[in-house]
Amino acid sequence: MGLLADRLQRIGESATLRISAKAKQLKAEGIDVIDLSIGEPDFSTPENIKQAGKQAIDDNFTHYTANPGIPELKQAIIKKLRDVHGLDYNPNQIIVSTGAKNSIFNLCTAILNKGDEVIIPNPYWVSYPAIVNLAKGAPVYVHCSEENGFRLHPKDFAEAITPRTKALFLNNPCNPTGAAYTKDELKEIVDIAVSENIIIIADEIYEKLVYDGFKFYSVAAISPQAKDITVIINGVSKAKLRSCE
Repeated sequence: MGLLADRLQRIGESATLRISAKAKQLKAEGIDVIDLSIGEPDFSTPENIKQAGKQAIDDNFTHYTANPGIPELKQAIIKKLRDVHGLDYNPNQIIVSTGAKNSIFNLCTAILNKGDEVIIPNPYWVSYPAIVNLAKGAPVYVHCSEENGFRLHPKDFAEAITPRTKALFLNNPCNPTGAAYTKDELKEIVDIAVSENIIIIADEIYEKLVYDGFKFYSVAAISPQAKDITVIINGVSKAKLRSCE
């Protein structure tokens, strides 16, 4: 009998960390390397955040919190979603975790039964299939062509749906391609998902990284029906956020 659970055989080493380790090795050898592996900003933690963390320790704000998150933080998230995207949520619809990856894992564990299919547009963030596999789901890959800007085409999405389809990963803007969707493009995808009752896992953690006047739209804001089937995944590790106050 092995010491480790069989589920660990369904995942491999993190490709992101493997590439990052290789980049660090090459840099240590004096080779000029541009590392595009780990998705972290090119700036350090802003000073006000560092000071707030230190102040929290001095104030003994270090005890256990409620599982869904600190109420004040949940209210700040609600305010951000309302002010930036026009979305209204209640505190019981917000869950704070230790990161976006943790949120995605918790979500997949909560919604997937063995064999449930999750559509993953390809190219994709490398952790999506591993998380689906750990939750005993089945990843279904849909190729996104360069001709279509690496965006999921509604026709390809519709053709990938089967009776076992439970969810769709919609990473907007996308890691690694940078592909972002217009409001009309999102609506086409939403219409299909709504008609088939498919959960949209909206990974929007790169929402601030859009350029050349492009306007980002949260898929949940497309329509009330879209909001009903969408779970937004977001975080604070990718960009400097402006205050919503």
